[in-house]
Amino acid sequence: MGLSKLKKIFTDEEEDTLIGTEDDYYEISEDEALKEADKTGNKMILLEPRAYSESQQIADHLKNRNSVVVNLKRVTSDQAKRIIDFLSGCIYSIGGKMQKIGVGIYLCTPKNVNIQGKISDDAEKQKDVDDEIEW
Repeated sequence: MGLSKLKKIFTDEEEDTLIGTEDDYYEISEDEALKEADKTGNKMILLEPRAYSESQQIADHLKNRNSVVVNLKRVTSDQAKRIIDFLSGCIYSIGGKMQKIGVGIYLCTPKNVNIQGKISDDAEKQKDVDDEIEW
């Protein structure tokens, strides 16, 4: 669409916002960025639950389209299993994804977030190295 057609459709102010630069997009204050994140649900939440009862809070963040990193090092292994089971069901129901990023640390994302790459487990690496070495 030519510039002359834009002038017919939009006023001068509207035209300026359409032709803005990429720098204008990134030159906002931290407060403005946080307000925008609240509207669109683009936050990264870091949580360390201390009990199974806190798993609903994690699910609420996912329902609000926020990504959550869950550190399960502060709960017992039985509670960690219950939390993972609960979150797996929640993530399945919203079409999200869960990826292990460390020992007891999981990245949970809603459907609107795409995860690229994978973090390998140190134990798997060591096993692969041990398999290659003949003892």
